[in-house]
Amino acid sequence: MPEARPLYLGPRLKRLRRELGLTQQAMAEDLGISPSYVALLERNQRPLTADLLLRLARGYKLDMADLAAEDGEDYARRITDVLRDPIFADIDLPALEVADLATNFPGVSEALLRLHGAYTREQQALAEQRVGGDGESADPVAEVRRFIARERNYFPTIDSRAEELAGEIAEAGGAQEWLRKRGVRVRFLPSDVLVDSIRRYDRHNEQLLIDDTLDTASRAYQLAIHIAYTTLRSQIGTIVRGEDFASPTAANLARRALASYGGAALLMPYDRFARAVESRRYDVEALSRQFGTSFEQTAHRLTTLNKPGQERVPFFFIRVDEAGNISKRLDGAGFPFAAHGGGCPLWSVHSVFRTPGEIVTQWLELPDGQRFFSIARTVASGGGSFARPRIYRAIALACAAEHAGKLAYAEGSNPQAAAATPIGVTCRLCHRVACRARAVPPIGREILPDDYRRPAEPFAFAES
Repeated sequence: MPEARPLYLGPRLKRLRRELGLTQQAMAEDLGISPSYVALLERNQRPLTADLLLRLARGYKLDMADLAAEDGEDYARRITDVLRDPIFADIDLPALEVADLATNFPGVSEALLRLHGAYTREQQALAEQRVGGDGESADPVAEVRRFIARERNYFPTIDSRAEELAGEIAEAGGAQEWLRKRGVRVRFLPSDVLVDSIRRYDRHNEQLLIDDTLDTASRAYQLAIHIAYTTLRSQIGTIVRGEDFASPTAANLARRALASYGGAALLMPYDRFARAVESRRYDVEALSRQFGTSFEQTAHRLTTLNKPGQERVPFFFIRVDEAGNISKRLDGAGFPFAAHGGGCPLWSVHSVFRTPGEIVTQWLELPDGQRFFSIARTVASGGGSFARPRIYRAIALACAAEHAGKLAYAEGSNPQAAAATPIGVTCRLCHRVACRARAVPPIGREILPDDYRRPAEPFAFAES
């Protein structure tokens, strides 16, 4: 009978300890060993004995089969994909060496995958500069997106003041009554009277005019936006003046984004909304019913819950139309995204137009092994009368796989065992070979002729 192979699970043990929020000292006490021995285990300098494996499973209520499962095959697969990158074309990399690396040096394997991921993102940025020339640096939309991303889409002065105002508005009996007490009359008028505006402030007559074809959530939001522009003007102005925007257009777009942020904060005050998010397990539809907001407004607000000490699940948010144009993007989850070129068509955000109004969930895996969980759904704007067309877009929220268990949509799922859709950032930066959805070949990859053989995929690539 062959001798059992020693079981080295250092990286997995370290990841488990961090997921449980334990120090090496705390885990050592739980397992009845020394902290230095835990450190040796995590560095793969000691194998995990059957006794320790049993203690881990019992102590932390884990499935022993999952705990003892090999990472080697997964690492080998991911490293093999990475090594197809043309940068490695002149290096002889036998499959046996790759398997040895993945099995015996999981830490080095993880480091290689992370380094290649960083390299790919850098290549993506360079490619975008080539596509756009000076484009992105001069693009006011991209400039404002970078500004919001840098602040993690959290603006404490706006949130704090909005929370106070929300209390005042509630005491007054609602936004209309609150505005009336300040001398502003709210009127809902036909769109032809408003000359196709959906909101207009008549300062001379102190009237706030709103399109009467808007639905209830949109009316409430337009009222909140007006209050943000007027009552939160000081907070918004201070933030905008504190930034060195490249153009007046960028500054105006930033002001508009901050007013929208303020409007959402008025309708969904931070503390109350954050508590509801926990109790509703991030159920966007249930939250929108509770706060009287639209599905999109609620999903957008979920990306702003970054108050220090009161953070919630970080999300990536995107809104696209049927042609693939991106009209809104907010990144709080570290989701890589190409600013130029199409996204991956295998992501459900591009296919939910076939099932309007239905929430579609999906596990995603990027070429570097990062996993995300996504929900996508169509949203509509416009309409309200026969002659006004409705515009349909799709929105998606995505979070890192380790956070998915907090969401009602992924309840009971195992992030590591769930079947994930392999996607790429964009075709020209994705080196997955077996992809029938590919639109263009990746940068730097040689394409084989198809005189005698036509593969099922759009392109066949020369092996390194």
